[in-house]
Amino acid sequence: MVETLLAVGIVASVFVGFNIGGSSTGIAWGPPVGAGILKKTTAAALMTVFVFLGGWTVGRNVMDTLSGGIITTELSLSAGVAVLFFIGFGILIANVFGVPVPTSMTTVGAIAGLGLATDTLNYATITRIVSWWIVTPIIGFWIGVVIGRYVYPAVNRRVRIEKSPGPLLRLDRDGAVPTVALGPNTTYSELVSTVVVLVIGCYMAFSAGASNVPNAAAPLVSGVGGLPDDTAILLATLAIGLGGFTIARRTMESVGGELSDIPLLAALFVMTTASTITTVLSWIGIPISLVMGTVMTIVGIGWGRATRPVTVRQAVTRDTGDNEIVTGAITVGDTEGRQSSPIGEAEPAAVLNAGDLFNPRAVLKYVSMWIIGPSVSTALAYAFFVLLPGVA
Repeated sequence: MVETLLAVGIVASVFVGFNIGGSSTGIAWGPPVGAGILKKTTAAALMTVFVFLGGWTVGRNVMDTLSGGIITTELSLSAGVAVLFFIGFGILIANVFGVPVPTSMTTVGAIAGLGLATDTLNYATITRIVSWWIVTPIIGFWIGVVIGRYVYPAVNRRVRIEKSPGPLLRLDRDGAVPTVALGPNTTYSELVSTVVVLVIGCYMAFSAGASNVPNAAAPLVSGVGGLPDDTAILLATLAIGLGGFTIARRTMESVGGELSDIPLLAALFVMTTASTITTVLSWIGIPISLVMGTVMTIVGIGWGRATRPVTVRQAVTRDTGDNEIVTGAITVGDTEGRQSSPIGEAEPAAVLNAGDLFNPRAVLKYVSMWIIGPSVSTALAYAFFVLLPGVA
């Protein structure tokens, strides 16, 4: 019976990991792939490697929280398998209706529902987790505001990320020993910017592994007959990698199209900020959605860039005069070599005529699912374990 239950759990874990790989790979590597920096297959391979590193290291702290911190007793194998089905069901509904579901938050909600049904919920831990869910969007937004208002315009004026025709590097066989040389059209600036893009993409994949591998692995490591931690992490990584090589190919093409239309340089700021927030919270054992930091940093950078025409004093007093605040300011990426307008002065016409930075409806949809997703999973899990108490 235990072997059969474990087999069912493994199938559910693979399904969850597969879908996580499809969405997370697009978030981490969509901008570089869209810019022609690397191919989809290379992106999926890098994603698999760094997801494994993130899950193997920092992700263990999140696994401890999910498997034994949210409830006061150890999560049994049967309950863990049931939780995996709630996660998989949520992902399936999301795919059918095109609604983004935060996997980490859905997982916490399902386990919290189990705790409520069995009177084993650790209220101190769940309060700590929910507090970070409230604080994280605020942190991401204000970091984005500072970047957009004071950092991005200056960097955007000095840095341009381009992909020239032909290979980035080549093997020079003219000497006695072959050496690596720049490609026929590659500049040192392009080489450096490409390396930076790849490093940031790998960093985001690492943070995705730290936050998402535990969602597919933790429910299988507890109770009699469960998998060892290392085996569960490897299984989740392979499932996420499979999703990266298959369904993520389409996601990498379309990522960012609904939420925003920002240049690659701005996307790198977003990726770095969101990855850092996610990695730090995962390190302290908080299950968190990578999308949460990503969305709010995008919004923050846009508002920071858009409010440059007014000073802090004007913003506080709401006396902005004739200066116009336009949320599409950051979409103007081609300002290399041109001086940014000082704080408090009007932006050039090219900025004022730019398209919208973000789609408010898409942002509202993401934010609403941060509330609806875990709430629904908690309610469904509670009802399930009340009706079938023997499963817990």
